[in-house]
Amino acid sequence: MKPQDQVLKVWGELACFSRPEFKVERFSYPVITPSAARGIYDAIYCKPREFRWQITRIEMLNEPRYIALRRNEVTEKAPTDRTIHKWMRGTAEPQPIMADAAEAEKGRTQRQTMALKNVCYRLHAHIVPWPGFESRLRALEAQFRRRAANGKCIYQPYLGCREFPAYFELVEYEEPGDQAVPWNADLGLMLYDVFDLARPGTCNSAARTACCKYPITTGTRY
Repeated sequence: MKPQDQVLKVWGELACFSRPEFKVERFSYPVITPSAARGIYDAIYCKPREFRWQITRIEMLNEPRYIALRRNEVTEKAPTDRTIHKWMRGTAEPQPIMADAAEAEKGRTQRQTMALKNVCYRLHAHIVPWPGFESRLRALEAQFRRRAANGKCIYQPYLGCREFPAYFELVEYEEPGDQAVPWNADLGLMLYDVFDLARPGTCNSAARTACCKYPITTGTRY
């Protein structure tokens, strides 16, 4: 049974898909990354024990435009899930993240972000069932289409950073005005996802990072 492409139109006011070579300041790729696109599908509908999403095509409907942002960010990282669960159970004393603290390693700092503005994409992806769930493919596709058509999601999709919300709609047919822009560029090294297409494994397999490095043209299949 061959999976069918599920198409979404996604847009937002701001987006940031950070390039890995910039360690301190954030500088966005000019286009959404495949892993970020998969995250939008996961936010709408996901069953990690039954299937995963595979991005097949990304189309850019607006040319990339940058905007410089400077934000105050806390310097501490959130603790592990295990620590947070201890706080919830009352077996450990909660340690808040302070925006203003006397210690040098705590507090907040200003960071520069080169983000994108007024982005719009048409994303294509299909469901890849894990072994043993192949017979549920059509049912899974129907559930996703029903949720996407009604604007339902598990959590608010976002464009790289959680403070940049993504809005979406299911694409039943291509609108005449929604044509991919004639734009191309060499994006360099980009993460495709944390699985290997040649060895997809099972839902319990360890992550295996897959990357690609080649010029990307608008509408090119990944």
